[in-house]
Amino acid sequence: MKRITNTLKATVAVFALGTGMAVAEDVEVLHWWTSGGEAAALNVLKQDLEAQGIGWQDMPVAGGGGEQAMTVLRARVTAGDAPTAVQALGFDILDWGAQGALANLNDLAAQEGWDEVVPEALQAFAKYDGKWISAPVNVHSTNWVWANKAVLDANGIAIPTNWDEFVSAVETLAAAGVTPIAHGGQAWQDATVFDAVAMGAGGPDFYKAAFIDLDEAALGSDTMKEAFDRMAFIRAHVDENFSGRDWNLATAMVINGEAGFQMMGDWAKGEFLNAGKVPGEDFLCFRFPGTQDQVTFNADQFMMFDQGGSVSAEQAALASAILSPSFQIAFNKVKGSVPARTDVAGDELDACGQQGMADLASAASSGNLFGSMAHGHAAPASVKNAIYDVVTAHFNGEYDSETAVAELVDAVSIAK
Repeated sequence: MKRITNTLKATVAVFALGTGMAVAEDVEVLHWWTSGGEAAALNVLKQDLEAQGIGWQDMPVAGGGGEQAMTVLRARVTAGDAPTAVQALGFDILDWGAQGALANLNDLAAQEGWDEVVPEALQAFAKYDGKWISAPVNVHSTNWVWANKAVLDANGIAIPTNWDEFVSAVETLAAAGVTPIAHGGQAWQDATVFDAVAMGAGGPDFYKAAFIDLDEAALGSDTMKEAFDRMAFIRAHVDENFSGRDWNLATAMVINGEAGFQMMGDWAKGEFLNAGKVPGEDFLCFRFPGTQDQVTFNADQFMMFDQGGSVSAEQAALASAILSPSFQIAFNKVKGSVPARTDVAGDELDACGQQGMADLASAASSGNLFGSMAHGHAAPASVKNAIYDVVTAHFNGEYDSETAVAELVDAVSIAK
């Protein structure tokens, strides 16, 4: 139920849903968008609702992968105190849907034609048992590399297009005394890099077999060992202070010219833009070498918790605002992602954003669009977390590559 401490706005908003009219309260929103670029993007949504007279009760929980936010959410729900809406990813949404905890948004979705404009790959995580249970905000793709253009130019480095060229670029930066790769040593960040490295090492069929189908032969293959070998190379070229670093602080290293590259999803672009940097002039964006024709994605969505058997006015207003074309463009311009709707033009997006939209459309049409393992869109949370444990243990030197492969097979087998 809503918190007893929630107060009605002095100036209330009225939102029509179907034939009824309802008075809207404030919305209490649990999320993990706490970096500068993320906060700027979230402010777009706050302002949209404030224009409707709906207040925003912010409940930020720091932690870029959302694990801490999900822990807080479980405690809130157990206490009978669910927020109005919660940012969530992939299988986490479906898990809450299976528990019957989420509101049914079908009436609103039908009114606004969501089925026609939201890609099926996103609908797979926005619906449960035929019911819309969340509102997609965006599509992030995770197999990006971000680079400081001045650093690369000063060292005669062109954008690498394959693994060998990437190795050469990294070694050139190391020889010049520049930290080649900015990285934050957190499990979800390690897994984000591993996502791209595995795709590059084995291609889309291998990626699907290993992380979506959870095929034991793929998980235990020589190709998987090659992926871990490549991770070991990357580990050897991050700075010694990487452990525990938040992702946006790693991005800042690239922004400030302290490092050459960062492998991170396109939310990193929001940090560059927030710092006043221009794509193509100050920084470069490109797909991880060897994955130019593939896209691994995640999609931020807002789950609406059932707060008494029907969708509340404020939930309907929030969901409607999220899926509105104007908000989709305004938000994603700032966030670094691309719209969750296919019927909006990308003319207002920057060069990286337009490339992201084009890559997404191309990958979707060619069958090379895959949910990101690292971000909960390839396999359920139990499997994802098992993979996290092995990848991070290997990255921190606890396993060699051969041992990591064996541990991965065992961990996934147990977690399935």
